[in-house]
Amino acid sequence: MNTTPLGLVLSTATEAPPRELAAIGQLAEEHGFAAVLVNEGRGDALACAQAIAAVTQRIQVGTNIANIYYRHPFLAAMTAATIAELSEGRLVLGLGMSHRQLLKAQGIEMNNPRDYLRDYTQKVKQILAGEDRNPLFAARPCPWPVPVLVAALTVESAQVAGEVADGLMPFLPSLDYLKVLLKSARERASAAGRDPVQLDCILSIPTFMSNNLGAAISAAKHNLAFFARLPNYRLQWRRCGFEAEMDAVTAAWKTGDRRAAAACISENMVNQICIYGSPQMCRSQLAAFRAAGARLPLLAVSPVNDSDRLGATRTAIRQLAP
Repeated sequence: MNTTPLGLVLSTATEAPPRELAAIGQLAEEHGFAAVLVNEGRGDALACAQAIAAVTQRIQVGTNIANIYYRHPFLAAMTAATIAELSEGRLVLGLGMSHRQLLKAQGIEMNNPRDYLRDYTQKVKQILAGEDRNPLFAARPCPWPVPVLVAALTVESAQVAGEVADGLMPFLPSLDYLKVLLKSARERASAAGRDPVQLDCILSIPTFMSNNLGAAISAAKHNLAFFARLPNYRLQWRRCGFEAEMDAVTAAWKTGDRRAAAACISENMVNQICIYGSPQMCRSQLAAFRAAGARLPLLAVSPVNDSDRLGATRTAIRQLAP
């Protein structure tokens, strides 16, 4: 049994059709990966997880994350139970709040998001356990365990994970801040009478694999600059100690210049948040994230030097296979 599991996260924000995501899931399974999860951008993450489950036999499938504002908790739980049954217990359900400005553009109001995440997670778990009290369509218990993890960019969200979820799914924390998030989640779990040791941590890590080190670092900086447009990530990175970088990148984005914004991202940020460089370097950097508390790192592969994302992902699967 592989004692250092490695996973992969695929993006519905790209142009990749579901068939391509399923094919990559097959390739990942063939190369010994432990999980292939899907984020929710322009596609249905749960539907894509089911597509991957349908063409695989062993690998875990799931969401990293599913947007809690897109589905009623009953629908989320029933869809999760369906995938869990069809995949014979291979589903991991990651839930998260998304971003206020993205939801607002879709006509969705984000009110008290952290409270809603807590209540939503509890409701989904109750329905999966068959504890729902709906008088007409009470859900039967799911016959397979479905771990439910929540996104955690802040200490406060990590505390929600510790209080009601089976673990946390951070995204883009520094190595040092990852330890802070885990500590907060475990402390809240203990305070709630839960076993903190049982909390899982699945971490999606931006990955830029290339033997051209300069090109890999440049790609990483451009990627982080893209995410720095969103206030949630800027807040997280300020808490990581990158206040100067966030001041500079915020000013740069006011001109709409991504190249200038990328120049504001320090190499220290890249070192703390990403894995990059040759396959050997990437493996060494993965070890640091595991040491910081990530039980299951997920490669979030981005292209270097304008290669296509799917091609870069397939290459990473072959060269970074566990």
